[in-house]
Amino acid sequence: MKPKVLIVDDEIDFCMIMKGYFTRKHFEVFLAYTLQSGLFLLDEAKPDILFLDNNLPDGQGWKYVEQIVEKNPHLKVFLISAHQNKSSFSSANKNIVVWEKPISLQILNNSFQ
Repeated sequence: MKPKVLIVDDEIDFCMIMKGYFTRKHFEVFLAYTLQSGLFLLDEAKPDILFLDNNLPDGQGWKYVEQIVEKNPHLKVFLISAHQNKSSFSSANKNIVVWEKPISLQILNNSFQ
């Protein structure tokens, strides 16, 4: 069974680049451009990995992180934003990582061998 990744970001170009990257790595990829559709897909697709942008058209993704992780303890969460830095979010949960945009190919390759 392929690992699943959900990318929730309103930047369509970013989503397409990430989808291409993960498709080549043999992941099943799900995309959502709003917070609500992302939360819906999270329940429907049951991904292994979540990339969650903070500034979405219908809300701030990072505000939902704790409840997302509580409902999906297996989930690896990458919080991404061009407008927030790493110090603006902290969690003791080892499954939550903060990445600043733009995300480099090197970081992706180091994280997803």
